[in-house]
Amino acid sequence: MLLDSGRGLAVLLLFGVLCGVGIHDVLQTKSSILRNYPVMGHLRFLLEFIRPEMRQYFIESDSEAVPFSRAQRSLVYQRAKGELDNRPFGTQLDVSQHGYEWINHSVQPTHISSHDFRITIGPATAQPYSASIFNISAMSFGALSAPAILALNSGAQRGGFAHDTGEGSISQHHRVHGGDLIWEIGSGYFGCRNNDGSFSPEKFAASAADPQVKLIELKLSQGAKPGHGGILPGAKVTAEIAAARGVPIGVDCVSPSSHSAFSTPVEMMHFIARLRELSGGKPTGFKFCLGHPWEWFAMVKAMLETGITPDFIVVDGAEGGTGAAPLEFTDHVGAPVQEGLLLVHNTLLGAGLRKKISVGCAGKVISAFDITRMLALGADWCNSGRAFMFALGCIQAQTCHTGNCPTGVTTQDPLRQKALIVPDKAERVWRFHQSTLKALKELLEAAGLHHTRDVTAHHIVRRINDTEVRLLSNLVLHVKEGSLLSDLDSQHQVFKLYWPLASSHSFAVTPPKDKVSSTGELAPATA
Repeated sequence: MLLDSGRGLAVLLLFGVLCGVGIHDVLQTKSSILRNYPVMGHLRFLLEFIRPEMRQYFIESDSEAVPFSRAQRSLVYQRAKGELDNRPFGTQLDVSQHGYEWINHSVQPTHISSHDFRITIGPATAQPYSASIFNISAMSFGALSAPAILALNSGAQRGGFAHDTGEGSISQHHRVHGGDLIWEIGSGYFGCRNNDGSFSPEKFAASAADPQVKLIELKLSQGAKPGHGGILPGAKVTAEIAAARGVPIGVDCVSPSSHSAFSTPVEMMHFIARLRELSGGKPTGFKFCLGHPWEWFAMVKAMLETGITPDFIVVDGAEGGTGAAPLEFTDHVGAPVQEGLLLVHNTLLGAGLRKKISVGCAGKVISAFDITRMLALGADWCNSGRAFMFALGCIQAQTCHTGNCPTGVTTQDPLRQKALIVPDKAERVWRFHQSTLKALKELLEAAGLHHTRDVTAHHIVRRINDTEVRLLSNLVLHVKEGSLLSDLDSQHQVFKLYWPLASSHSFAVTPPKDKVSSTGELAPATA
């Protein structure tokens, strides 16, 4: 009778399916849990599968950054949507917590006429660029979807700020809306390579001549995986990606861990000069995450020896993002942006080169205070990647490497990409940029300043412990202009130890002869 009603058949079928699953679980040899707990063991995998979402929405606090807090993400969403970003009742931060920072205000606030803060990069070049002090970090087409690239570039075009192509080169999607581009040249020389992967001057010159390209950026390393090359499997090399990168369709696309166009610091400076010449005099520089100090010092010595200086340097922090990287690299390789930026800024000061070279930085820049802090540490401008991804609708699902991005930002799946509506998201990108710079304008006015170039480490205060606060200027490295060339003995230990080990003709440690013992070993350094 139960079978006649139809419900019994459904129960019987369900019982049969569960029995089949149970038998399979007992007989399979890959999972111990399923062998001991057939059928029920699958509940554990289900809960594990949805754990990130459950934690993000119901458990984590607003200030818990993994890697960006809900408060940070909400700030971007509100500004991108044009919603109020004001907060009632007072700060949710613990102002007594060690490491809490603030900017001192003035009893005589200033009035700044515009929030469109700009700096000139490469003023001595044939084609200097007036850049916004807040731009889109390097994110390649392939890592990001076509609609994401279209929306970012459209927003950049409307707001008059720059869009870094990433090392995946200039795709057809970068060209649709005509937004200013920073063309990043990586070790794979995508978009300007010969068939063997070497650099092609002819292809570079042809693409660099595009008026849309404003800056040429040689990528040495990126913060999320410095010193690590990469490979895009042939199955993911679509016709669009192949066209942008200048590689065959369906063939593994390799990014070597180092450049083949140069092998010494001096050769690197000559290559930068060559790129500048081939581009018709466009500002040319490089991006890197600080690693061995002597390698950075060797680059500076090469600048001094050759008289060739990059027009800009972008310091990428180890806290920077990526579509995919080995855990050890994201967690434990490379210097954070604060340490990298401070050393780069002060080395250029000490070498008398700082006025010739603009310095940008990237690494978890979200708010106007984040920008202000980077300016205080020595940056002229800031780049941000993940903040603009949030403006596109990214929900920090952290599935970038799987191709299953739920919002269409980091996937090549055509169905998932349909979720990202370009005109709407481009508006949000523009709004986020505008709102952040307006907030920066208000911060500078409150501090009694007139421009971003007026910000120094003297304006930022940091809590050291329960009873002590100190100006950031009293906590960070500070070098007098030109002093590195004339008074090495009085410098910070990092200069005294590593500057003598750097050579303009090698990235390797090259100790002076008086530092090498008779056995050929490096003599121990004295404190």
